[in-house]
Amino acid sequence: MSNLFTEMLAEKSVLLADGATGTNLFNMGLMSGDAPELWNTDQPEKILTLYRGAVNAGSDLFLTNSFGANASRLKLHDAQNRAHELSRVAAELGREVADTAGRKVIVAGSVGPTGEIMEPVGALSHASAVEMFHETADGLKAGGADIGWLETISAPEEYRAAAEGFALAGLPWVGTMSFDTAGRTMMGLTSAGMVDMVEDIDNTPLAYGANCGTGASDLLRTVLGFAAKGGNLPIIAKGNAGIPKYHDGHIHYDGTPELMGTYAVMARNCGAQIIGGCCGTMPSHLEKMREALDTTPMGSAPSLEEISAALGAFSSESDGTDGAGPTRAPRRGRRRA
Repeated sequence: MSNLFTEMLAEKSVLLADGATGTNLFNMGLMSGDAPELWNTDQPEKILTLYRGAVNAGSDLFLTNSFGANASRLKLHDAQNRAHELSRVAAELGREVADTAGRKVIVAGSVGPTGEIMEPVGALSHASAVEMFHETADGLKAGGADIGWLETISAPEEYRAAAEGFALAGLPWVGTMSFDTAGRTMMGLTSAGMVDMVEDIDNTPLAYGANCGTGASDLLRTVLGFAAKGGNLPIIAKGNAGIPKYHDGHIHYDGTPELMGTYAVMARNCGAQIIGGCCGTMPSHLEKMREALDTTPMGSAPSLEEISAALGAFSSESDGTDGAGPTRAPRRGRRRA
């Protein structure tokens, strides 16, 4: 099925996604513990500024401020009945920015995890998870999102539930997972395991990949794992801007714009076709990523040694695809919660 995402990917072959949502909103005054999604109605100008920051930096797509717009997460703020509304408004604001950008820009409706553990390990049933994802996806579609963008998922069961939710809403989608536990997701899935899972889902995503995690080096090793499986779908890489460090009461990421430019080119050479930044990634990083992708010729896939030399050491000795367990190498920093 043709849509703006597939059309632009066919036209450009590589798309630049956006950067961080939380980092940018914290810089605008969002306080720790607050629900960013409430700003869609309470501080809409700041959300428009967030979106425009990515577009003005050269992004081909940006994610809406709806990562936690599901009933489970919003219940923490007594706003569980506003999931559909806040998702819709997030997309409507995105539509306003995209439609006045003067070029094609994709509005990707961000959908994060429920924050609960699914059965049989936890209490969240498959049906309840599908219902929550459906509500968010339907709100995003009603607001004009071009695609849904599932991100930071750890459990295969939750990924599959989200796929059903998008199907019920009739919204095409892409989906990433976070490989933050010695090369695996928190629930133990490897990059190779994700490729097998994605290809087995009835409502197949338009693209799949990895976001967040530890550092950019680890994320690119995961992308190489995807590529090694030889799947047929486009790969997404959305890595953090360096390693998080605590300074003056705040979390800062040490990745420079120049380093993120290097990361973007290496991600493309690893096999990713949709490349963006996650935590810590600001418009200044995106500008360098745009410049690097536009001016650097396509190269061969880098070796693990070349990745670590350019972007920093890996946080674990193995990514799990070799059958090794999650034995960690010494960590250089802590991932932001």
